[in-house]
Amino acid sequence: MTTGEVTVTHLPTSSTPPTGPGLPTLPAVPAQPAQAPPRPPAQAPHGPAEPQPRRTAFAEGLDQLRAAATTEPGRLRIIGALLALLVVAFGAVTAWQMTDRAAAADDVLTSSQPLSSDAADIYRSLADANTAASSGFLAGGQESAASRDRYEKDIRTAAEKLVNAAANSDPDSPSAATIAKLNRLLPEYKGLVERARTYNRQGFPVGGAYLRYANEKMQEQMLPAAEELYKKENQRLRADYADATPYPWAAIALGVLALTVLAWAQHRNYQRTNRVLNHGLVAATATATVVLLWLVVGHSVARAGLNDSYDHGVRSLNVLHDARIASLKARGNENLTLVARGAETKKVGQETFDAYDYDFRTDMSALGKHLAAAEKLADDASGETPVTAAVGNMTEWKKRHTAAREQDENGNYQQALDKVIGTGKTTGECFDSVDANLRTALAHEETEFKRAADDGRDALTGLSAGAAVLAVLGAAGAVLGIGRRLSEYR
Repeated sequence: MTTGEVTVTHLPTSSTPPTGPGLPTLPAVPAQPAQAPPRPPAQAPHGPAEPQPRRTAFAEGLDQLRAAATTEPGRLRIIGALLALLVVAFGAVTAWQMTDRAAAADDVLTSSQPLSSDAADIYRSLADANTAASSGFLAGGQESAASRDRYEKDIRTAAEKLVNAAANSDPDSPSAATIAKLNRLLPEYKGLVERARTYNRQGFPVGGAYLRYANEKMQEQMLPAAEELYKKENQRLRADYADATPYPWAAIALGVLALTVLAWAQHRNYQRTNRVLNHGLVAATATATVVLLWLVVGHSVARAGLNDSYDHGVRSLNVLHDARIASLKARGNENLTLVARGAETKKVGQETFDAYDYDFRTDMSALGKHLAAAEKLADDASGETPVTAAVGNMTEWKKRHTAAREQDENGNYQQALDKVIGTGKTTGECFDSVDANLRTALAHEETEFKRAADDGRDALTGLSAGAAVLAVLGAAGAVLGIGRRLSEYR
């Protein structure tokens, strides 16, 4: 090789590479398997794609609500809807609860209490008719026109009161069944009394047996049925009081909640706008406040009136009715003591008593207890005076009855009869005085009841309708107040 020449030497392609310390040896590469051709992508089956499940309207609405809550206009709309809903709900619940309580208060005054008094009058009329019948029987053929008229009047009163009670009772109620029973027994009793009178006028002793049988029907069937009717009507009266007097806590709670949310909405509005008042929200707050105050004050006044009518009216009436019934039963048993002439006896312990005289003493003891309770319940002189007079009449009645029993036990039947139904100082006069004083006391307590119950019912007048109207106005004010704020974003 000469200087300036470049000699390039090419190795043969098929020759073995030279070996030597300067050349690396390449590792042997194993044979690779043949690769399969790529598979074509799977083809989707022919036909429409499977539809995705549709979301419910509630879920979509919830999403929209969440989206709206992220903006101030959306939040205002939610607040406005909530305020309107709360105020309307407050008004609706108030109207509903006050309608029920007003209806119950009206039932107390016009339905259940009058029916309770009618039931007591049915009992009194039947017991008095029985007393008049025995008094007429004792007079024999000389029965007075007054005694006969009293008996007939009592029977007519009982029949009229039964018709009135039947018209005002539910057809399938227990009271209706009791009234039907009394309507069936009343003609039977009248028939027995007429037979007793007929035989008595003819001088047949069997007349006394018929009268005792009539009294047995009255004492064991009719008066217990009348007492049962009286108790059921009193239960109905108490149920009406229980419906009319409880506080409407649901309406009160909704009213407090509505006012709380309205106050929060106005405070929020003040923080964001620095404006003290929003006229719409102020109007809504004012109407809700009026409804709540009207509700609490009106119902409190109504409750006070109804409670007063019960404490100073119904309770006194019940005790006076019981006292009058006891006096009537005592008078009937006193007469029958002379009618039976010892034919009916009752053994108490080791002693034997005349059955009717024993019942008379039991009835007089009950009369004394009822009169004592009536004196305690009387809250003014007009109510206390007749009861005190009745106590005096009862005391004198006991004295005269003791004197009559002494004559009868000594064999002086006519003298005993004169002391019971005669024309002088008789036990009949004492009974009539007790009955007249109790009637006066009942009339006074009836007036007191009506006054207090009427005041209670009137306190609820217009509350239901007023609450509904004011609630609608309050909801409209809340919507307009929020709408005023929303207009600032347009």
